[in-house]
Amino acid sequence: MRSVTRVSLPTGVGYSSGVTQDAIRDGEPDIDQTLVRRRTSWSRAPIDGVRGGLIGAAESVPGISGGTIALVVGLYDELVLSAGHVVHAARALVVGLVRRRGTAEAVASLRKVDWRMLVPVLVGMVVVLLVSLRTLAPLLETHPVPTRAVFFGMIAASVAVPLGMLPTRVRARDVALMVAGVAVAFFLTGLTPVDVTSPSLWYVAFGAALAINALVLPGISGSALLVVLGLYVPVQAALEERDLAFVAAFALGATVGLASFVKSLQWLLRERRQATMAVLAGLMVGSLRALWPWQDGDAGLRAPSGDLALAVVLALAGAAVVGALVLWERRRMLRELDSASADVD
Repeated sequence: MRSVTRVSLPTGVGYSSGVTQDAIRDGEPDIDQTLVRRRTSWSRAPIDGVRGGLIGAAESVPGISGGTIALVVGLYDELVLSAGHVVHAARALVVGLVRRRGTAEAVASLRKVDWRMLVPVLVGMVVVLLVSLRTLAPLLETHPVPTRAVFFGMIAASVAVPLGMLPTRVRARDVALMVAGVAVAFFLTGLTPVDVTSPSLWYVAFGAALAINALVLPGISGSALLVVLGLYVPVQAALEERDLAFVAAFALGATVGLASFVKSLQWLLRERRQATMAVLAGLMVGSLRALWPWQDGDAGLRAPSGDLALAVVLALAGAAVVGALVLWERRRMLRELDSASADVD
C-alpha cells in the first residue's frame, strides 16, 4: 500500500480533532475515528491561499488573532504541526552540522511538512496582510464603531469553534480554565500602549517574539500586542520604507519566539486537548474587550451610543460570516472524508 497520512476528524466543526503524522506504510490502516488521505493537491492552492489570506487580514487588525481565524477555517492543527516540523528541522540541521552528523534528520522532518498546503497559506497570508495594513487598519481609525462591531460579531461567533472541539463534555475544571483565559485576555487587551518612537533592534526582536506567539494563540492578537509594546506603527513604517535592518530584527525575533513555543503548543494540543481548548475559548471571550465598538481615545470602554441598531446589525453580519465559513469548512472536510473512505475501500 502506498504511503498515506492519517489525520483525525475535521477541525472547527464540533469533532474531537487534531492532526497526527503517523505514517501508515504496511498492512491495512486503522481508520477508526480517523481520516486517511493523501497529501494536499496543488489544485487546492487557491482555496488554501484564500484561507491564508483570511488569517493575514485578521492579523492586520489589533484585537483579532490570526489563530482564531485559523481555527475557524480548519487550519489550526495543520499549521501548528507544520511549524513543529520546520522548527525540528532547523534544530536538527544546526546539530547535524555542528556534530558532523549530516542533514538526514533535518531533511526527513522537512519532508513531513505538507508544503502543498503550507506554501499557498503563507503566500495568501503575507499578501493580504500587507494589503490590509493599508486598508483595514485605516478603516478602523476613520470608522471605529462600525468596524469594531463587525469584528466583535465575528470573534463572538468564533468562540463556538474551540468549544465544539472539546473531546469530552465540559467539566468544572474546564469552566475554571475558561474563566482564567477570559481574565488573562481581558487584562492584556486593557494595557496602556507604550510610547516608542525609535525602538532599538533588540526591542523589535523581543516584540516580534511575543507577537508571533500571539499569532498562534486564538484570542491573543499579535497586532494588539505590538500596539501595547509601541511597535505597531514602527512596523508599518519599516515595511513602507523597506528598512531591512528593522525587518531582519523582527524576522529573527519571530523565528526564535516561534521555535521556543510551538513544541509546547503541540504537546498541549496532543496530550491536554480538553484543557487547551477550554483556555483558548476563554482567551477568545476575553479578547472581545479590545473589539468593543464604543471606546475612548485610551481604549477605555464606554456605554453604547449613537446608531446602536447599525452596530448590532453589523455585529450580526460578522457572526454570519463566521457561521458561513464554519459551514463551508465542515462540508469541505466531509467531502474529503467521503473521498478518502472511497480510496481505502
